[in-house]
Amino acid sequence: MTLTSAYLLVSHGSRDPRPQIALERLSYLVEEQLQRDTNKTINPDKNSHCAVLSPVTMVETASLELSEVSLSQTIQQFATKLETVGINTLKVVPLFLLPGVHVKEDIPREIATAQAKIDSKINIELCPYLGSYKGLIKIISRQFLTHPQDARIIISHGSRRQGGNDSVEAIASQLKAKVAYWSMKPSLLEQVNALVKQDHKHITIVPYFLFTGGITTVIRQQVQQLQNSLPHSQLNLGQPLGATPELAQMIVSEWMLH
Repeated sequence: MTLTSAYLLVSHGSRDPRPQIALERLSYLVEEQLQRDTNKTINPDKNSHCAVLSPVTMVETASLELSEVSLSQTIQQFATKLETVGINTLKVVPLFLLPGVHVKEDIPREIATAQAKIDSKINIELCPYLGSYKGLIKIISRQFLTHPQDARIIISHGSRRQGGNDSVEAIASQLKAKVAYWSMKPSLLEQVNALVKQDHKHITIVPYFLFTGGITTVIRQQVQQLQNSLPHSQLNLGQPLGATPELAQMIVSEWMLH
């Protein structure tokens, strides 16, 4: 049996090879979870091993920037493959944590360009961005549970677009954490110093980033420098979300709700 929708996971793109490797890993995990959940829906018999497979990859990846081909071209290429096997819907999934310019303007523009080229042969749908998924807060909250702390910080890239930081600030509020930003104020240094002045001794910092890369490496270096300058405080640093089965399961669960 052939499924009726396929998915294109879109990340920002990076010169650092680590995010691309992680993206491909996440794509594999998402497709594996998607096939597993589809099998359960179509064949609920737990003792059956009948697999529901598609003749093409149901989940592929693309980068918005720093790629040899544009996102619109990648969409067109994937849509052409889908047409040959009778899949009529391609869902584009922005793997972005904040609803900035890329999510609100750049990706919709690339989709419109691709849709105009392929006409109505394949319907291209824009899915909600990753940072809006409700299950995300559970993954982040578990990181805080791994370290003893009396203060919490979530560090995000930050968006200067109006409302662009609302989602991460909402998560931080629910988890009783402060928010620091890589690209704007308040910075990590400012938030750590403010908490230390309030006599907090154990501070856990969770990077609100999808994968390990250049920025998260610098953040780790900053935390180490801060730790060296604050011998009477304990700074614990968590990890970016990463290409994990837990994240893949959350993503597919969100898809099933729409």
